[in-house]
Amino acid sequence: MRINSKQLLSKGAKALTLALALGVTNNAVAGLNIFACEPEYAALAKELAPDAKIYSATTAMQDPHQVQARPSLIAKMRQADLAICAGADLEVGWLPMLQMKSANAKVRSTDQGLFFAAEQIDTLDQLESVDRSMGDVHAKGNPHLHFDPNRLLDVATALTAKLVQLDPDNKAQYQSSLVSFSERWQAAIPHWEAKAQALQGSKVIAYHSSFKYLFNWLGLEQVADLEPKPGIPPSSSHLASLLNRAKQGDILAIVIASYQSERGADWLAERSDLPVLVLPMSVGGNDQSVDLFTLYDSAIALLLSAKQ
Repeated sequence: MRINSKQLLSKGAKALTLALALGVTNNAVAGLNIFACEPEYAALAKELAPDAKIYSATTAMQDPHQVQARPSLIAKMRQADLAICAGADLEVGWLPMLQMKSANAKVRSTDQGLFFAAEQIDTLDQLESVDRSMGDVHAKGNPHLHFDPNRLLDVATALTAKLVQLDPDNKAQYQSSLVSFSERWQAAIPHWEAKAQALQGSKVIAYHSSFKYLFNWLGLEQVADLEPKPGIPPSSSHLASLLNRAKQGDILAIVIASYQSERGADWLAERSDLPVLVLPMSVGGNDQSVDLFTLYDSAIALLLSAKQ
């Protein structure tokens, strides 16, 4: 049994989802050109810089680790005043190539128009050293920090300072947008926490550590990984070991992100009678996730659906 979001939405909401996923553009003449590496940062930029022209290099249906430096991306980066990325080496396989080929000096240094969200907070799971035998791990910590609402608010504050640095004439507007976003975001956090209280202590099996911040925040425990090592597809022997773990009867669900392969999860679900929850990894990961607020709403609602 797979649980995902199939509810019907208005055409307007679907259009907004597509806009955030493929590139948000405001037609105002004034404003910065912003290149977002992931749709969650396109959405955050939209909250803080409503007059900016914002382009998202990836969608929630793509693995942000693996992106091709296409000519269209190079052209967008060449036009950018600001590049916003997760950091912690999430984009290490493709961002340097875009920076080199775009020949845009503005977005080569964090002293200027390059912004890494992971550098604004303390990341989870930092490692002193890594090697290839460990799989696809990040020495600088888990880069999927946008699912921690408190850390994301710190990122929003730092990003506002960067916007003011690059566009001081619009300082008042950026600061006003931050106040508006912060008030709405801080009001939403206790609502989410109260709604998700029933999830505390639940155990899940999931891919990689994509939702580590979400699980850490809400009190869930990922007891096993569908991958034998990060970035390595599950083998038959590894899946067999997961089946033995699932038979202990204390697992809530198998969780995968919107861009991750369902094959291993489906194999395990068929034999364990566990539900597979397809959570949106970012804005645009399902029909419900049209902005950062509804991204959280959707992820929590899907997790709760397994409790029913």
